[in-house]
Amino acid sequence: MKKALAGLLGLAGVAWALRDVPRQLGGKPDPVEMARSPRYRDGKFHNDKEVSTVPDRDSFSARDFLFGGEDRKPSSAVPLVGPAAPVSSGLHVTWYGHASALIEIDGAAVLLDPVWSDRVSPSAHVGPRRLHPVPHSLSDLPRLSAVVISHDHYDHLDMATVDALVASSSCVFVVPLGLGAHLRRWAVPADRIVELDWDESFSVDGFELTCTAAQHFSGRSVQRNVTLWASWVIKRGSRSVFYSGDTGYFPGYKAIGEAHGPFDVVLMQVGAYGDAWPDIHMTPEEGVQAFDDLGGGLLIPVHWATFNLALHAWTEPVDRVWREAKARGLKLAVPRPGERVDVDAPNEVDGWWQALA
Repeated sequence: MKKALAGLLGLAGVAWALRDVPRQLGGKPDPVEMARSPRYRDGKFHNDKEVSTVPDRDSFSARDFLFGGEDRKPSSAVPLVGPAAPVSSGLHVTWYGHASALIEIDGAAVLLDPVWSDRVSPSAHVGPRRLHPVPHSLSDLPRLSAVVISHDHYDHLDMATVDALVASSSCVFVVPLGLGAHLRRWAVPADRIVELDWDESFSVDGFELTCTAAQHFSGRSVQRNVTLWASWVIKRGSRSVFYSGDTGYFPGYKAIGEAHGPFDVVLMQVGAYGDAWPDIHMTPEEGVQAFDDLGGGLLIPVHWATFNLALHAWTEPVDRVWREAKARGLKLAVPRPGERVDVDAPNEVDGWWQALA
């Protein structure tokens, strides 16, 4: 009897832990609507070239990921910077950790890939957990013109954060094709959802938001690539920002720079790379090369520091970016999570993370 009761309690615990998973998986895009994209064939989106999105078994194992000897976590608390005073002019970037960032241009704001949850997973109780707290609360954000999403992976599209932003703001969600199905399932009003294919743009509050190419994949379950992935160009007035999203290195950055540059600042993915998945996440050196291809400006490395998603050491991505940027004489800023960067007058890189190696 006791064993049966324990079994029932165990099943009840599992059910409780997984109760949000069906909603987390999102919705199913309409294939007819997706077919307007030249990248959509046979029910799926495709990169410009065939790439591998499955880790190479000869270069990766679950044992390495779980028990590898790399220092994949900071040795002590990550220094956080609290909210700064409002600004009404200039171009500023606030990095919250991983890929979440706020772009402010002359007092108007766009939020990129906001993830405020403790874990990046369909369950709030299992999966990669934060290595540092969120430095600001959502209530600290200024009025938002738009939330821009790069793709639907859990470390970039967070249901709980979307729920909170829908309730606390009136901004639009500007997303690649197919992600609207997830947002609609999460009760985001239809008039607050804008879906774009690569090379399409949307204007709001003086911003021009352009969906551009990336080399990656999508999926919140075993079904992959039924939604699109993207990088983004964010312009307002004379100021211009590029955000890479998640991507492998590909030769399209020069074309993006020629079409949309020059850029004042580039937020470039530099972490969560690995020999087992070279096509879908750039190494730090590839990220610097992509930045150079785009035409420069100020480089802010993102997609590191917050979640343990690869086999490399915690500080390795930014150490390698700093080394490569210095070798090429490129302009670099490495803010602490929560720190606002004045793009026209960035602080010198001070190696703050090295004490946490």
